[in-house]
Amino acid sequence: MSASGEGPEGAAAPDAVPPPRLPRRTRLLLGGAFLLLVGAVLTDLLTGPGSTLSPVLAAAPVLVGATTRRARVPLATGVAAVVVAGLLEEFNSHLPLSVHLASLITITATTLASTANVVLIAARERELFQVRTVAEAAQRALLRPPPERIGPLRIAVRYVAAAAEARIGGDLYEVVDTPFGIRILLGDVQGHGLPAVETAADVLGAFRTAARTEPDLARLAEHLDAALAGRPADGRFVTAVLLGVDRGDNAALLVNCGHPHPLLRRADRVTELVPARHAPPLGLLGLLGDGHYTAEPVDPWPGDLLLLYTDGVSEARDVAGEFYPLPARFAELPAGTPEDLMAALLPDLASWVSPGGLADDAAALAVRWDR
Repeated sequence: MSASGEGPEGAAAPDAVPPPRLPRRTRLLLGGAFLLLVGAVLTDLLTGPGSTLSPVLAAAPVLVGATTRRARVPLATGVAAVVVAGLLEEFNSHLPLSVHLASLITITATTLASTANVVLIAARERELFQVRTVAEAAQRALLRPPPERIGPLRIAVRYVAAAAEARIGGDLYEVVDTPFGIRILLGDVQGHGLPAVETAADVLGAFRTAARTEPDLARLAEHLDAALAGRPADGRFVTAVLLGVDRGDNAALLVNCGHPHPLLRRADRVTELVPARHAPPLGLLGLLGDGHYTAEPVDPWPGDLLLLYTDGVSEARDVAGEFYPLPARFAELPAGTPEDLMAALLPDLASWVSPGGLADDAAALAVRWDR
């Protein structure tokens, strides 16, 4: 393995941890602390014998440790601090030996503690990096990118996990070309964490199988509901939208299972596709419904742009607590290809939310009819 942490083919090693990226404010604070240390040394030299500020040099390895994940850096800084402290003590040789010893012991102890802290943080960050790498691989396997073009449709999708460290959450999507037409699923698992990811995997597996064997879109939704209802009782459900598009005449059907209403943009007008009959989420049909879902027709025109999204998009809040105005924004964003829309939507959403970032996973899938 090379020193850069890459293998012979140039691929990043599994345990290669990116260097720490300090925010600008943090860099300014650390820079100010270093200036104070330099000022203390100069003050010690200028005030002459009678007092010493050498103990403040113990802060040097601590400050350096905040900028690196290499143990030898604070260790070398501590050695340099001991040397400087020794020179200052020569300058103040008339001071009691106990003062000099206290200074050297303080610097040495702080250096060792700072080095140990860097080793511990580096180990934890390496572990987190490995977990994130596994999560990314799991996401690629679980949420496969759809084809950019399939039949009469152009498609683009974006997914952002609320927990950036996780890279994966409970939102899900899939596009399948079947003998019965193009089937599209976008959903949102109730809850967070690994149980939500497990539920998402179950729903996607059921969809990929049933979409190719069930000709009726409403019955397909019922298959997904049954797959969730057959799981161990964990109380989880999934809001979802299923879209079916006939390859021949572009006729489309939509099944909404308790999910935020899709938005259809025709020219510069955005219409919310509110179902005539509201239905419960997947997993709750037997408790809150009559046991059946209903597929409702959509009459697409060439150039129409359909946006499916999760509530992580529509319920994102700004610093004042206001929801992201998705229909209004959708009407104003670029209406070229779905990829153009996705490239504009997520940055626009990020500029709206509070500095803390998204509070929930966010997924959006755009479909445009080209003919």
